Amino acid sequence: MIDSLKSLVIRIADLGGPVVLLLIVLSVLTLAVVLYKLWQFQAAGVGRHKALRLAVEAWDKGDRGTAAGELAHSRSYLKPVIALAFTGRCDAGRLEAEAETRFARLESGFRFLDSVAQLSPLLGLFGTVLGMISAFQALQDAGSQVDPSILAGGIWVALLTTAVGLAVAMPTSLILSWFESRMEAERVLAERCIRSALSPSGGQAAALRAADGAPAHA
Repeated sequence: MIDSLKSLVIRIADLGGPVVLLLIVLSVLTLAVVLYKLWQFQAAGVGRHKALRLAVEAWDKGDRGTAAGELAHSRSYLKPVIALAFTGRCDAGRLEAEAETRFARLESGFRFLDSVAQLSPLLGLFGTVLGMISAFQALQDAGSQVDPSILAGGIWVALLTTAVGLAVAMPTSLILSWFESRMEAERVLAERCIRSALSPSGGQAAALRAADGAPAHA
């Protein structure tokens, strides 16, 4: 098994050079990061905030009991933030900072994926340039006995690195865009829930005024 793996690596190095090997290593690391992020999103409950939304809706209507019950059933990573908002002891800035701390953990690894998406095509192009230099050197060494197959073979091997670079960059860019869109939706949800918890509409406001002994209507 190890010998066959070594022979495969040597064959890839002979065919595409060290640049292709570097791109393959990057693709393996990228796959590992993507799988980890998918697991992290699943464990954190990204996109699964039904109980949290119901709790905020109940709180907004003045039904504190239902709000507390729904929040207790929530498995969202934003649950501590909304629970803190329900206490009324924190302003919007503090709550948004708490939410951003959780977003930062979920967004760890995005910079690596972005770097791979941007650098892979450049690495592929760099390998192509190196391959073309080698091909023309071989053509020069052939002198007057020029064989077109020498140049053609060198060119297709050189272009292989560009193809590998694009093959790594394109899916990485698509996956990163999907991750970023999910996190943008999470931010919108968090902001809406925080604002609703801090500034409840009529039902909750009336209940608070009644609790303070103030008239329900001005």
